[in-house]
Amino acid sequence: MAGKPKGEQHIGLLNGFAAYGMWGLVPLFWPLMKPSGAVEILAHRMVWSLVVVGAVLLVMRRWAWAGELVRQPRKLGLVAIAATVITVNWGVYIWSVNSGHVVEASLGYFINPLVTIALGVLLLKERLRPVQWAAVGVCFAAVGVLTIGYGRPPWISLCLAFSFGTYGLVKKKVNLGGIESLAAETAIQFLPALAYLLWLGAKGEATFATEGVGHAALLAATGVVTALPLVCFGAAAIRVPLSTLGLLQYLAPVFQFLLGILYFHEAMPPERWAGFALVWVALSLLTFDALRAARRGARALRASANANASGAGETVSPAREPA
Repeated sequence: MAGKPKGEQHIGLLNGFAAYGMWGLVPLFWPLMKPSGAVEILAHRMVWSLVVVGAVLLVMRRWAWAGELVRQPRKLGLVAIAATVITVNWGVYIWSVNSGHVVEASLGYFINPLVTIALGVLLLKERLRPVQWAAVGVCFAAVGVLTIGYGRPPWISLCLAFSFGTYGLVKKKVNLGGIESLAAETAIQFLPALAYLLWLGAKGEATFATEGVGHAALLAATGVVTALPLVCFGAAAIRVPLSTLGLLQYLAPVFQFLLGILYFHEAMPPERWAGFALVWVALSLLTFDALRAARRGARALRASANANASGAGETVSPAREPA
């Protein structure tokens, strides 16, 4: 990444800001779907996302991966698991935003990196550094404080964090590109979602054709809202270092949190502020540790390169001397 031209890095940063900015501002979009319920919006999102990514892949002529995926049942099973957990994530998020829980939803994406670490320890037997253990411990304390503050566990946050953390782990195993992965997942989601929408229409409860052209257009736009940030993220991921993307990821929950407080005017009593403050302390520890580990890795890489160069020089120099 260090060798990327500055122009490429700037394009990558702009795409990164665009991706996380759109994800951060998406709480403004879901309330526009009312009077559609959360499940109807979710079903439209699944259907129209496949339409959009299918069109993108058709233009790009990238279909070879689909044949390979169909011939790998284990990989196809993992895609089905990814489709299931992202369905839960999308559904809970849409419901939480349209039910006045934007701040609690933002907390889910704040604690997601910490949940991902915890899943790595539990499922992949990864070993944590001391600072990472401290961050996870502080996060547990934050959940305890927030449980007291809400009078219940912050189940919306935990559901979003664990579903998205599981989704990330499964996607690592699948190893498909962002657009291809979304196409495969929404292909699995498509038939159940379409069947639900047809059933809803047969009952006379669908809103797609009853609330006007503007409402129908907004429901169809859920596909673009899903796919466009992913395209920008893909453009950023190949142009900027992972450490930079790791910092940019906090933009989305920050925007969501601010929208919850300043735009939706959700309550934030002192105990909730205390819980969020602990989460931010945990994330600060995690970010500090990640940056320190990245610097150490870069120094080790430079030292190794210098040693190899020095060794090559010593090997070559005798051959230059006259016999």
